[in-house]
Amino acid sequence: MTADRPGFEDTPLLPGSEYRVHDPGRPHPPTVTPGGVVTQPPPADATVLFDGTDLTGWEAADGGDPGWTVEDGELVVVPGTGDIRTADPLGDCQLHVEWATPADPGDAEYPGNSGVFLADRYELQILDCAATDIYADGWVGALYGQHPPLVDASRPSGAWQSFDIVWRRPRFDGDTLATPARVTALHNGVVIHESVEPFGPTTYRDFEPYEPHGPAPLRLQDHDFPVRFRNIWSRSL
Repeated sequence: MTADRPGFEDTPLLPGSEYRVHDPGRPHPPTVTPGGVVTQPPPADATVLFDGTDLTGWEAADGGDPGWTVEDGELVVVPGTGDIRTADPLGDCQLHVEWATPADPGDAEYPGNSGVFLADRYELQILDCAATDIYADGWVGALYGQHPPLVDASRPSGAWQSFDIVWRRPRFDGDTLATPARVTALHNGVVIHESVEPFGPTTYRDFEPYEPHGPAPLRLQDHDFPVRFRNIWSRSL
């Protein structure tokens, strides 16, 4: 590690970058205080993925019944039950997700850990960075292990936050990548990615090559913390 900062120095170099996956020497994003607006009601042409009533339209990541709960209109991770995903695939879309990490982060190394997986394989990180330190490409809002957010627009532990994402899935010519995926994302109304191209599916301490796929489910991660979600909707592009 570098100067006691978290990270790894034995991981692969990222394509076209001087930095390694989870590089401890990679600069952390600067902090920006976001505005006060988090909730964005679904537009008239949106598909509501979670409306606060039940888990209709969701399944466990392995295709079984989801083990998460709905409490007071919120979708709550039940630690240890596994990830959940939409039963239907999403193609190119505008996506809105509201989430909150636990108000008491406790003494966990990386509290409030969860994630929003676009097309079931490209993770936008959820983490309570108000209460922890981590390598830059694991920061809240990072395309995990690849692209740190431009800025840290976090709100305090327990506060509701939002991701607004424009997702363009990759295109393939047979088994060959024709066009990489592209992600534009806002965290609490602040741009953190602008037409960023993932190198491939996100993973820990490595990166993986693209494999041909079409539209795929939205997946939410169980990473052993009772992170809450609400007001999830998408618009097809």
